Amino acid sequence: MSVGVAVLGSTGSIGRSTLQVISRQRERFRVVAITGHSNKDLLAAQQKEWRPAFVGLVNGGARDTGNGIRRGAQCLVEAATHPDVRIVVNGIVGAAGLEATLAALRAGKRVALANKETLVMAGDLVTQAAREGGGEIVPVDSEHSAVLQCVTGRLPTELARLILTASGGPFRTWGPERVSQATVAEALKHPTWTMGRKITVDSATLVNKALEVIEAHYLFAVADEDIDVVIHPQSVIHGFAEFVDGSVLAQVGFPTMELPILYALTYPERVPDSGVRRFDPVAAGALTFEELQLDRFPAYAVGREAARRGGTAPAMFNAANEVAVQLFLDEKIPFGKISGVLERVLERARPGDATTLAGALAADAEARRLAQEAACS
Repeated sequence: MSVGVAVLGSTGSIGRSTLQVISRQRERFRVVAITGHSNKDLLAAQQKEWRPAFVGLVNGGARDTGNGIRRGAQCLVEAATHPDVRIVVNGIVGAAGLEATLAALRAGKRVALANKETLVMAGDLVTQAAREGGGEIVPVDSEHSAVLQCVTGRLPTELARLILTASGGPFRTWGPERVSQATVAEALKHPTWTMGRKITVDSATLVNKALEVIEAHYLFAVADEDIDVVIHPQSVIHGFAEFVDGSVLAQVGFPTMELPILYALTYPERVPDSGVRRFDPVAAGALTFEELQLDRFPAYAVGREAARRGGTAPAMFNAANEVAVQLFLDEKIPFGKISGVLERVLERARPGDATTLAGALAADAEARRLAQEAACS
């Protein structure tokens, strides 16, 4: 019998890729629930194609079941906890995905997690929800999927260090001054990945990599100081796992989100899939690695400091970044000011309790307020 899947953020990049994967695996999976943010036309087309039992539109005003679509933010939790759903693919961008993740884990479901902000905001709370509810978290991010594939079947005590790779984004070879003046169009030209606007900007600032370090800490129980990041422009090696005996394993493949999505759906099993490009070492060409230059990516350094502080600092860093990135995309602040906003918020952040939902949400709200103030100063 096929497994029921909810796709949160079905109209976004991860959601569309997930539906593409499921279209090739219809005998194994069926789409029970989908939710979109504001793209009503695409959501309606997906509803017509997949005929899910539940359809939700987050940014759609008050609830209205007249056309079969549930409206409002609560639809995320409703989709995630639908009784016919066993796997929840969370492709929501930003803090909005937290409550649905918690609800799904408490209901004993697998969460295929592309929403790294969930663990950044409230990692302790999320992992506790999984333990108490019997749910499980399987990462969808290519880097964390790579690590999972390397460590599956090994004891936690055997793992010594993680190395996550970063393409370096569009500004890998630019000087710091030139980077600070980058335009929106330039920031959105990622050299190896096609993603949504927010995560593409995060890849240009390398904030995305700082968030991934925090996520990896919770997923694999590895100390922050034992997680390194290296620039790898080809994006062919997605992550390394170093073990206590000095051996290092890496996961390799051409850039695609469909492979980690498929693995998150079938984990720990592997199934044939004709849609994923097979690896060819000759076609991959030379693989190179470079040290990450902090003067070129100051926002990444702020994120690592937030990780070091712990508590609500990561939640505040994440919230401030969401505000700053949106202001940049709206052309209200220059690219170079993103890191300044993050640094200012972290300087003014007050320690708080990150082990409760109320504490995480309060930190998130406070950081958004501080970020708006910092952006205007």
